[in-house]
Amino acid sequence: MTEPYRILGDPAAPILIIADHASNHVPQGIDLGLPPEAMEEHVALDIGVAAVAALLVEQGHCCAILGGVSRLVIDFNREADAPGLVPVQSDGHHIEGNSVAEVADRVARFYDPYHDRVADLAGQAHRPFLLSLHSFTPKLRTKPEEARPWELGVLYNEDDRGARIAIPLLEAAGLLVGDQQPYSGKLLNATMNRHAEAHGRAYLGIEMRQDLVSAAVGQARLAGILGPVLSRCREAFG
Repeated sequence: MTEPYRILGDPAAPILIIADHASNHVPQGIDLGLPPEAMEEHVALDIGVAAVAALLVEQGHCCAILGGVSRLVIDFNREADAPGLVPVQSDGHHIEGNSVAEVADRVARFYDPYHDRVADLAGQAHRPFLLSLHSFTPKLRTKPEEARPWELGVLYNEDDRGARIAIPLLEAAGLLVGDQQPYSGKLLNATMNRHAEAHGRAYLGIEMRQDLVSAAVGQARLAGILGPVLSRCREAFG
């Protein structure tokens, strides 16, 4: 493990899971100025993602790269020049430590090494099918009117090939699923825009509702559903 990322499984696997927000780790020398309990909330990480990714790797056919630092340290799913790359506010929390952050240092320490490794893994000659794995809170504290109706949301920008295969399979498995709301991959898809769509690589963007994957039973259920769907996607684009 390096601080910017963690690799699970065999990089030669036919499916690559990319989990930008899998960790709430804050490296030594960085003080965000938040209480410990805030670091367990959705503002700090995508709850359940690391566990579901690990279960998918255990099933076989998958490698995973997990972001190694909290999204509050630096958000890997943002363009390098995006205003929210090192957030000062997040769903009602003021991140005081980020108001004086050396953004260029964090880009060099975490963001660039992470994306360099994603580029290496995604660009392998065997052309792995990519899964961008996230989770979402059912309702933001600061925007309670923006209800999120799905149990599982699907994200994409221009390339919906994976989504069109996956959505009916996920529905058939009993999930309430659809294009993610109130935001979509047309607004927030930086990692997949960079590593998938820019290269014509087939991918699937998934967001799981966090209350469904906050405990081991739900994590196992979602991994059990996603595994066969990923295999079908890989077969379609292999």
